[in-house]
Amino acid sequence: MAKKFSAPIAAAMQKYSSDGVLPFHTPGHKQGRGAHEFLRELLTAEGLRQEVSLMEELDDLHAPQTCIKEAQSLAAKLWHADETIFFVNGTTSAVQAIIFGTLKAGDLIMIPRNAHRSVIAGLILSGATPIFLPVEFDEEFNLPLNVSVETIERAIKKFPQAKAVLLVSPNYYGVAADLEKISRLVHAAGMLLLIDEAHGAHLTFCDELPISAMEAGADLAAQSTHKILGSLTQTSMLMIKKSVDVERVKMAASLLQTTSPNQLLLASLDIARLQMELDGQKKICAAVELSKKLRGEIKKIHGLKAFDAVKNFALDATKVTVNVQGLGLTGQEAEKILRRDLKVQCELSDAANLLFLITYADDAEIIFKLVEALKLLPRGSREKFLSPSLSAEISLAELSPRETFYSPVEVVPLKKSVGRICAEEITFYPPGIPLLMPGEKIAAQVVELIEREKFLRVIGAVDKTLSTIKVVNRFV
Repeated sequence: MAKKFSAPIAAAMQKYSSDGVLPFHTPGHKQGRGAHEFLRELLTAEGLRQEVSLMEELDDLHAPQTCIKEAQSLAAKLWHADETIFFVNGTTSAVQAIIFGTLKAGDLIMIPRNAHRSVIAGLILSGATPIFLPVEFDEEFNLPLNVSVETIERAIKKFPQAKAVLLVSPNYYGVAADLEKISRLVHAAGMLLLIDEAHGAHLTFCDELPISAMEAGADLAAQSTHKILGSLTQTSMLMIKKSVDVERVKMAASLLQTTSPNQLLLASLDIARLQMELDGQKKICAAVELSKKLRGEIKKIHGLKAFDAVKNFALDATKVTVNVQGLGLTGQEAEKILRRDLKVQCELSDAANLLFLITYADDAEIIFKLVEALKLLPRGSREKFLSPSLSAEISLAELSPRETFYSPVEVVPLKKSVGRICAEEITFYPPGIPLLMPGEKIAAQVVELIEREKFLRVIGAVDKTLSTIKVVNRFV
């Protein structure tokens, strides 16, 4: 029986390190004895003593039987899942596992236009073919919202043979899809609902936040525990419902994870769960209240706007988006000023906005300092940024990302690429939503849009000038 208020992995590590064992095993620093002084300062002597793994007492992430199994069981119960898998390769691997573990070559899966690159990697591994779903867009704040219920309804009618729907909810800006309604639609159609919940590990701990994926009825959800909660960077959890083939998902996870997981990373997941078990509701709800106060103060600052209510979508209040267009600045310019002159670092900036993450680690004094820094932002001379128009079309890829990955490719002038199959991802920042995905047929209107918006920052393309583009060496 798992002990609710304990950290089984951390306890096993403490026991092993204090047992007086003479180590003739990895890691090479031998419980810190051979570590360089910089590493000792970084991890502390106690941290290095406990930085061991693969001993029988410390369990095996790939076949957990003792402390890791117990810790994962405790996490599953807390996050309303049937089972949980700990990940030390980041949510990138967890997202790949939910696709690789549920789909096979030839299967169709619906994905949003703003899917993380890990989704494309998962499709390459599984061989599944994507159906691209349009994402609603907020013109005033120049940022992506999420996939609407109506879009899901249209997509299911158009592609009833699809096996799954994958959504990013909440997205980077905290905008969450209506997962309860979508879950009912998807399951009624006999499909799986898979959620990239990288930015939502905290949702289950405060009723004022959007409902979590597991509570909304999702089959699988990948969470970045480190993003908002208290585990170490690159640690994540995969939440599983028994509506999927659990053993196949576990096999996929095992294939994607290192065989030498760092025990400190695993212990940090265990301890983050314990922290939320003890007083997660108090801590996360306090962060929500701080976020409300921050938004109220931002609205008093001339030239700034705070992203707030979103029609037809829920918003994670702890993601505070500040629009700086009223100051005549771009988000990137404002970020540089804050970092260089005012010693404040935001989570991200785009052409129009700054994003600040408010967590349980923040307090009123820190919020006050942020507000004072925002008041000192100067005025610029930039005109309002005009975002590119985004397609509302639901479309099927011509080739699966796996077929595209293994196909011979060539580089052609952008103007001569119409009708060819794109072999790379073309994304403008902002808004960060790919205009072209690998395996997608290149339309004339997309080429026209790329030509018009070349001044924006380009991600994914080999040729950053977009004079040329990589395509599959065949015609459709």
